[in-house]
Amino acid sequence: MAFPQSFLDELIARSDIVDVVGSYVQLTRKGSNLFGLCPFHSEKTGSFSVSPDKQIYHCFGCKKGGGVINFIMEEENLTFPEAVRFLAKRAGMEVPEEQGDREAGRRRQRLLDLNRDAARFYYQLLQQPEGRAVQEYLDRRRIRRATAVKFGMGASLDSWDTLLTAMTKRGYTKTELLEAGLVVQNKNGGLYDKFRNRLMLPVIDTRGDVVAFGSRVLDKSEPKYMNSSETPVYSKRRVLYGLNLAKKSKRPNIILCEGNLDIVTLHQAGFDNAVASMGTALTVEQIRLLSRFTKELVLCYDNDNAGKIATERALQLLNNSEFSVKVLQLPRRLVDGEYIKQDADDFIKFQGPDAFERLLTGSENGVEFRMAQVAGKYDLASDEARVAYCGEISELLASLPNAVEREIYTVRAAETAKITPDAMKLEVQRAFKRRLSQEKRAALRRELNPAVQAQPKERAFRYDNIRSAKAEEGILRLLLMDASLFPPELSLTPEQFSSPLLGKVYGLLRQAQAAGRIPSAAVLTGELTNEEMSHLTAVCQQPESARNGKQALADYIRVVQTEASKRAGGGNLDPLLAATEKYKDKKRGKQHGE
Repeated sequence: MAFPQSFLDELIARSDIVDVVGSYVQLTRKGSNLFGLCPFHSEKTGSFSVSPDKQIYHCFGCKKGGGVINFIMEEENLTFPEAVRFLAKRAGMEVPEEQGDREAGRRRQRLLDLNRDAARFYYQLLQQPEGRAVQEYLDRRRIRRATAVKFGMGASLDSWDTLLTAMTKRGYTKTELLEAGLVVQNKNGGLYDKFRNRLMLPVIDTRGDVVAFGSRVLDKSEPKYMNSSETPVYSKRRVLYGLNLAKKSKRPNIILCEGNLDIVTLHQAGFDNAVASMGTALTVEQIRLLSRFTKELVLCYDNDNAGKIATERALQLLNNSEFSVKVLQLPRRLVDGEYIKQDADDFIKFQGPDAFERLLTGSENGVEFRMAQVAGKYDLASDEARVAYCGEISELLASLPNAVEREIYTVRAAETAKITPDAMKLEVQRAFKRRLSQEKRAALRRELNPAVQAQPKERAFRYDNIRSAKAEEGILRLLLMDASLFPPELSLTPEQFSSPLLGKVYGLLRQAQAAGRIPSAAVLTGELTNEEMSHLTAVCQQPESARNGKQALADYIRVVQTEASKRAGGGNLDPLLAATEKYKDKKRGKQHGE
């Protein structure tokens, strides 16, 4: 392990999980645990549980769980050593690190320093005569100097190695420049600047670090936009351009757009709550990030077909989330007798901020947008098309969980289809009943197949022996609930567990007990992956009574060793338990008249 266990124990003791999680999630006490909306997936009803006694968290929705370090790893997108350093800084503790971890931390910091220095270099070039072409481009785009400074914009020159030469002179290696994605290697092994003759847009995360770059050409050459590739400090799924500024906005929502320059124009026009994804559709990780700063989103994608598809995908991803979602549809612009698409940047330039504010105020919610999309597929002057429309719209409305919403939008759909509200209600009720029937059949299939019901959802942790695995789960629950139950006198070994993961956990707890430490979830910190910890916390959430704990533990051990004996051909069963099992089998035989 990279860190001394004594240090980790103290760090966890000084990082109470309720305090740490409570700084990200609003928690409400219900009984012995606290609950809130899960920060790892979208939901409206809080299924995220924090146990002060066990110092673990678990979400009953997405099934993620673990200790305080696992939470920081997930929430802040950090590795285990980075999460330890994060919490140590929070607790005011000095981190004892091994050489390998110091090197990994140094390497990450070097890349962040390199990105920062590259951003400053590009910025300085924009202020000099060499950057005049980029400045003229900004003037054409009506981007004011104050705005360019606010976003840290810069210029890359029409040269092969300007940045490469400047950064190597500052002491950065060519390997570091390659790793940061700032230079590219050709077939002959030579290096050259990745970004050349472009407007440079540094991507700054919510902690203020420059993690990547976006860029745009100054003419009509391709590719028009070029972004940094993924690096050890940058994952495009987890970053939103402009969020470092938008998180400070006084506006009640966040506007989600497609392009970086859309964000620049909107901020300049007073809409400082706008952000954009970095060349990717909206992701779960970005939704989690947004949930820390707002509960209302406005989708403002381009009004072309690709933009409508992106809007629909985002709405599906945000369905049943805690977010209030609206859609701002930008109208097409008439140019030379033809209506063409426009993005937020175009709209602000040609219609102005006041017109955008009116659109923002009147933006429709996600249901209205999806209903309009369905209606747009059909020629509702045709009876056949109206029937088809009613069939599709009823399925959409049946998916709404709120009965009042279903009622309101059913009446609107009836008006669109020019049929009576009662007829439309009947169609929606039929669709709703079909959905309920399908859900009930699926639940019944699960109930009728207890083996399937008992299996973990994660394929990697599926049990080969359900009977043994359920007993193994019980053993771990009891030991984590009451360490005094640990059975030193019995010869139960990790190898007798049918589940490799559960056996591994038992082995770690046994090692801790032998070393005089309290077997607890803290013992497992750093030894299990986040996925393994999630599975274990799910196991711990299942009901288990500490009353008659010794007897329950003995019964569980008997089952595990019996099943292990069957697998091994009877060669490794504890003698005392073997005799007990033989006696019980004989007694059961008499009861059945054998």
